[in-house]
Formats: sequence, C-alpha cells, structure tokens
Amino acid sequence: MHTTDSRFFDKTTLRVTGPMGQRTMAIEPFVKLDFVEPKDKASAEAECHVTVSVADSEVKKQRQMWGTTRALINNCVVGVTEGFSATLRFVGVGYRAGMENGNLVLRLGYSEPISMIIPEGLTVSVPIPTRVLIRGLDLQQVKLFAAKVREWKKPEPYNQKGIFINDETIRKKDGKKK
Repeated sequence: MHTTDSRFFDKTTLRVTGPMGQRTMAIEPFVKLDFVEPKDKASAEAECHVTVSVADSEVKKQRQMWGTTRALINNCVVGVTEGFSATLRFVGVGYRAGMENGNLVLRLGYSEPISMIIPEGLTVSVPIPTRVLIRGLDLQQVKLFAAKVREWKKPEPYNQKGIFINDETIRKKDGKKK
C-alpha cells in the first residue's frame, strides 16, 4: 500500500472487509496481532478471533496502545458488519434541517441558513425536519460530524433548547430568583 499519510509510515496496515465495506487502520510496530482460525470452518457460526499483545508490557506507551488498538480493531469490525449511526434532535422554535444539493442545510434562527458539506463515507438523511440521521462505517467520523453540527446550537440548561445527539439530556436549571 503506497500512501503519503504519515500515520502509515513504519507501521503495519490492517484491512478489515465486511458486508458494508472495507476499512484500513495503521498498527504500531510493537503491537502484535495473532489471528486464531476456528477449528470447524464448515459451521456458519465459526468466527476468527484476534488476540492483541505488545512487545514489552512495562513500557507505558505500549500499554496505552494495547487497549486502544483493541478498541479500534473492534470499531473497524463493527463498522464493516453493522455500521454506526447517530441521531440529532433539533429542539427549539424554528430549528429545522433539510437536504439541498447533497448538503445538510440547518435553519437555527440565524439570518442565513447554514450549509454543511457532508464528508465522504457518511450518509445523512432527514426523515423529519427536526431529526437528522447520520450513518457511516467509521465511528469517529460519524460522531465528529454530529459534534460539528451540534456546535452551531449547543443544548442550554435554562430553556432546554439546542441540538441533542442520540438520547442526550441535560439537567434543567432554575432561572434568577428574586
């Protein structure tokens, strides 16, 4: 694999392929992956297991990357088999979303509507004007785009208005008391 991305220099590349697509990720040189093939390959429930280990578990950086690598591999596998999604709820008078020319358009009470370009690899749909559904293979990309949309109107605790991600709730605060 030839790439100019600095994350992939001197590193092993893991490629995960599934029914929804393909993902690649860089593995640090000191992280070792052991693939355990199932004994009975004929059964439908046979799964390949991956064991993650490091060269020296006494080094702090290697211990940190041990668990991180395991979680990232898990996210890759879940992403290519099931995919990830995030739902945005728009709460507030006049807060709406829509799709125009392949862009997500937000109407949040500003003088002009906000047009956001949808990143490659994500699919965005607006089933109703106050809900936005974001789907993709990469959990990081899905949540990052959801956070960028939420940034325009963060939930505020006094009137309970804003853009909420998934089942997010905030505690209501009391206003000024005389």
